[in-house]
Amino acid sequence: MNTYEPPLYELSAPGKQGANLPELDVPAAALPAHLLRQDDLADFPELSEPEVIRHFTRISQRNFCIDTGMYPLGSCTMKYNPKIHEEAARLSGFAAAHPLQDETLSQGALRLMYELQSDLAEISGFDAVSLQPAAGAQGEFTGILVFRAYHLDRGDTERNEVLVPDSAHGTNPATAAMAGFKVIEVKSDARGNVDLNDLKAKLSSRTVGLMLTNPNTLGLFEEHITEVSRIVHEAGGLMYGDGANFNAILGIAKPRELGFDFMHYNLHKTFTTPHGGGGPGSGAVGCTAELAPFLPGPNVRQASNGNYEFFVPAKSIGRMKAFHGNFGMLVRAWTYIRTLGAAGLREVSEIAVLNANYLRVQLGAIYPPAVNRICMHEVVLKGQISRSKGVRTLDIAKRLIDYGFHPPTIYFPLIVPEALMIEPTETETKRNLDAFVQAMRDIAHEAVETPEMLHEAPTKAPARRLDEVRAARQPVLRYNAEQFAQLRDG
Repeated sequence: MNTYEPPLYELSAPGKQGANLPELDVPAAALPAHLLRQDDLADFPELSEPEVIRHFTRISQRNFCIDTGMYPLGSCTMKYNPKIHEEAARLSGFAAAHPLQDETLSQGALRLMYELQSDLAEISGFDAVSLQPAAGAQGEFTGILVFRAYHLDRGDTERNEVLVPDSAHGTNPATAAMAGFKVIEVKSDARGNVDLNDLKAKLSSRTVGLMLTNPNTLGLFEEHITEVSRIVHEAGGLMYGDGANFNAILGIAKPRELGFDFMHYNLHKTFTTPHGGGGPGSGAVGCTAELAPFLPGPNVRQASNGNYEFFVPAKSIGRMKAFHGNFGMLVRAWTYIRTLGAAGLREVSEIAVLNANYLRVQLGAIYPPAVNRICMHEVVLKGQISRSKGVRTLDIAKRLIDYGFHPPTIYFPLIVPEALMIEPTETETKRNLDAFVQAMRDIAHEAVETPEMLHEAPTKAPARRLDEVRAARQPVLRYNAEQFAQLRDG
């Protein structure tokens, strides 16, 4: 429904009241003058309670979320978050626990952390896990700091280059640069793998390691992963695994057995803890026994008397986060793993891969695939529709909003022109996938017959297409009635 709804300021009228305060049941006391606002209050709106409630309820209904529809953002793994996880995280023993409680009063929380560490280690094949990092990017930073500490501890002081594939997430080169290293880009080959010849040419005694996502951001499993790991290790480098796409190989392949030395897990992707509008996430990390002494702490271990206790690894790089990580996210991930078990986790990946390949087959003849081979959990297509007239990926994404779908990730990876990066996850039904396919086919038809419709999209959303350049350069940070009217009326 696109009827105009005036903002709160336009509904304001003198004398309206949104709350009735009870009479004082304590002696009245004057507030100190320095706590009182001195400037004019005349521009604050005066509104009734129903007006305020309806305003914020309408705004909330404009949000798109995983609870209301398919969210096919590639590389984000926006799967449904089961509500039993929310119930577990809200149990008073977890929700009301204070991080400064004595360990003897926190045995339940510590046991959960210990078991989650053990579960993540088993799933990935690593020897040790830290739950400290607050997000995937911080997990990356943790890994590169651990790499640096490991090399320096061995007296290997000349290593200052981190290799990063050209298909990598942007956080990978940013992480390496933040840690003070030089970033060396490695090319991809025609099949979407790391180009082995280019990798060999760029390995040297200065190599800290290679940061690699597997499956990579093209949605493809690295066909030469064991060879890549071998030659990096032969050069004295380490293998960092970006775990953003771990959802494709749960219970099927263990990163440690593929040759990785360190990896971060995105608990808010693979293990269904909510993305939460930018946070909190959780970027737990796992590593080999050789790197374990350098992990951030405190972590949890079981003492000889059976109790659980915090400890800091012998050569730890220090804390990455206050207290013990985003504990509520850890409860949710623990619940997810316990709910599904080993067989269920494997089925997660099998269905995620099946769903992505279903979309690849259904749409590949219209939207060319970036690489024409079986994909993993996501498929990267190109928004290059035959015989379309000036239609680009952005137009397709905007038009999808009119069909009721959240657009997929677009223009990433950067090495794919007009990229459409689609990840359906395992939680979408065939019915939902078929509806998405039909919408994409209809849009492709419109791109040829009525391209102007795509250029104007979205036409059914509460807000029309924005001037994104102007929005970035001239942001509107406060309400102005005249300015709002101009934007509303185009």
